[in-house]
Amino acid sequence: MQIAYPTEVTVQTRSPDTPAPAGESPRPAVYPWYDSVGRMRDFFDRAAGLLLFALTLPLTAAGWLAVKLTSPGPGLYTQTRVGLAGRHFRIYKLRTMYHNCEATMGGVKWSTKGDPRVTPVGRILRKLHIDELPQLWNVVVGDMSLVGPRPERPELVAPLSKQIDGYTERLAVPPGLTGLAQIQLPADTDLDSVRAKLRHDSCYIARRSPWLDLRLLFGTGVYLLGFSYAGVRRIALLPDANEWAAAPQTNTGTETQPGIASRPVLSEAR
Repeated sequence: MQIAYPTEVTVQTRSPDTPAPAGESPRPAVYPWYDSVGRMRDFFDRAAGLLLFALTLPLTAAGWLAVKLTSPGPGLYTQTRVGLAGRHFRIYKLRTMYHNCEATMGGVKWSTKGDPRVTPVGRILRKLHIDELPQLWNVVVGDMSLVGPRPERPELVAPLSKQIDGYTERLAVPPGLTGLAQIQLPADTDLDSVRAKLRHDSCYIARRSPWLDLRLLFGTGVYLLGFSYAGVRRIALLPDANEWAAAPQTNTGTETQPGIASRPVLSEAR
């Protein structure tokens, strides 16, 4: 199966505070079929995101209150992330680390097991994934989809794109609250783990379809119940990204995007 990528994606560096030029869609037409399939997907994302945001608001509020009562600093914080076609946006999360810890504890780096920057309440919120619930608002306003690659920080995207071939190919689709890599792999800790995530993101992009998105949403529920990665994959009938990457890449016409040529030329706008 041939990887189904758009022919060209330009990584933008516009600040999240800078509005899009007049007439430009917040989700650019990366794909030629965006006007039909993309708009339907966008509508579903926003409608489902709004419903989930309303349903989980009491839980989010309880998490916010727990953070405020147990450590100094804001309960909710924002962080710049890189989204579709390299556009920067502000992601919303419940704070799980000590306030201003990056300024006092070594700067930007991956979180590891037993990370001293994470508060006791933050460990609980992370384990239950409650800290991610405010990102449903990012889905509602169109910064993210429900399903897609995890958005990364620009401070990490720049060096990773230089060290890992094809890293920015994951910017060819909107970032997601959940996705194949999110429910099949632990959090990034080093370059090898990032390469594994890229394999899963590439597999998702190549096979992206409404049916796969529904299986991933169902698989996310299974994952939250505590099933193993292998168990989630079997129950939700998810593709095995490692087998996909090792297989000969021939175009079978199954779960691939129509009208898309071979690998993209990814460049960073200056």
